[in-house]
Amino acid sequence: MLAAVAAVSLAQSKATFDRVEGRRVTALAEEMAGNPLVRTQLVRPAVAEMLAPLLQSTLTRSGVTSATVADARGEIVASTNPTLLGTRLPVSGIDAAGGRGWSGELPVNGVTELVAQAPVLGAESENAGDHLGTVMIGRASPSVWQRLVGASSYLLVYLGVASVLGVAGSWLLARRIKRQTFGMEPREIAGLAEHREAMLFGIAEGVVALDPQQRLTLVNAVGRSLLDLPENCVGMSLADLGIEGRLYDVLAGTGPEDGPGDLARRDEVVVRRGRVLVMNRMDVTKDGRRLGSVTTLRDRTELAQLERELGSFRSTTELLRAQAHEFSNQLHTISGLIQIGEHDEVVRYVRALRKHRESLDLELTSRVRDRAVAALLMAKSALAAERKVRLKISERTALERLDPTDSADVATVLGNLVDNAVDAAASGAKEGDDAWVEVELRQDASSVEIVVRDSGPGVAPELAQEVFLHGFTTKAAQGGDRGIGLALTRLVCKRRGGEVSVANTQAGAMFTARMSVGRPADRVTEGVR
Repeated sequence: MLAAVAAVSLAQSKATFDRVEGRRVTALAEEMAGNPLVRTQLVRPAVAEMLAPLLQSTLTRSGVTSATVADARGEIVASTNPTLLGTRLPVSGIDAAGGRGWSGELPVNGVTELVAQAPVLGAESENAGDHLGTVMIGRASPSVWQRLVGASSYLLVYLGVASVLGVAGSWLLARRIKRQTFGMEPREIAGLAEHREAMLFGIAEGVVALDPQQRLTLVNAVGRSLLDLPENCVGMSLADLGIEGRLYDVLAGTGPEDGPGDLARRDEVVVRRGRVLVMNRMDVTKDGRRLGSVTTLRDRTELAQLERELGSFRSTTELLRAQAHEFSNQLHTISGLIQIGEHDEVVRYVRALRKHRESLDLELTSRVRDRAVAALLMAKSALAAERKVRLKISERTALERLDPTDSADVATVLGNLVDNAVDAAASGAKEGDDAWVEVELRQDASSVEIVVRDSGPGVAPELAQEVFLHGFTTKAAQGGDRGIGLALTRLVCKRRGGEVSVANTQAGAMFTARMSVGRPADRVTEGVR
């Protein structure tokens, strides 16, 4: 502000000098050009000697810097500066030729002067009105320092007022900036920005921040990769990015299960373009004002793949545990019959158990020839029996041996669907009801179809797609992480060019999954032979 005031003062001083001194030198030049001595002596010899006293008198009387007279050709014939005699009169683009006057700044003998040029017109009868020459009066322009000295009387007042206003404005501005930056100094703000960059872009999890209008304000490289967002996504809204459905509900917190008091939703499962994502959303508020939300993302696709690869081992463990529990109950029954002396009943009981086991084994091995899938069904049958649910194999079931990779994917989908159906049948069964789950496996040359029916309460129509898109289960439509099985089922089917769907029947729900597989293992062996 001080510099601006000083600059304005200097500009004002120059404008005042040009206005006042310009008028004065113009009046002096016109006065000298109209002097009879100049008008009569300019065309005669020895002009310098005749006009020198007049020029010197004008210089002394008016305090100007220079007084110069030139003839009609523009050659200086008289001047208060003898070194200029015989030289050309300095002119601008518009000079005094043709009877016109002019004023402005011109360099005179290396010094910039404010000059006024006036034409000298003839006064005698033979040259009346003719342009005889030019009179130029100059006043040296003051330097910057001279202008400052000349303006010191009022410049100090201006600078004092500017200092007060500048200090007050600086204090108010600093106070506002301090309030907006929470009292941090610039170096602290720079350090905070560096730490923020290091923290956001140095972690393995994705981070997405939204403002209250659902616009992206921040996203790190991992988050952009997991959500498949463009480079310039910051500043764009979720709608502009084409985010909708389950992913939109989790990021924006607008799902039907959100309540007004839900500030955080933990471990929400979302399937996004072949990835199983676990998302954790938190609303950000300050002083009762909502600033937006921050969501972290973790990629569980590899973990889901690992679960699929370990499915066969887990099925074997579950089978052994369930059979141990079943055998323990049977041994207790046999022990009780022996203690009460019912030996014939013991024999009949053992024969019934053996017949039931042989029929189950025969049914499975005759219809399901893939050992991994058959072992999985044996394990699920024992686990279902523990929960008082009867697992039965459809008469239309027919599955040949599969390639190990195909077998693992079929076992993953089948196991998840059976688990979901057993949960639904067990939770929906009343005392004395027959809870059951039926499995049907059909195979053609290039695909396998899995149909799982249950006696549960079914799936609400509005949740028919949600159970897969959201990763929910039919048992708990609000349990985020519990729905990883159905999300993984849909993911495996889509990777193999298939799909999974759910429909309601008179008895309960029916899940149908279809996926493409390679040639059966028996045919591969025959081809090699």
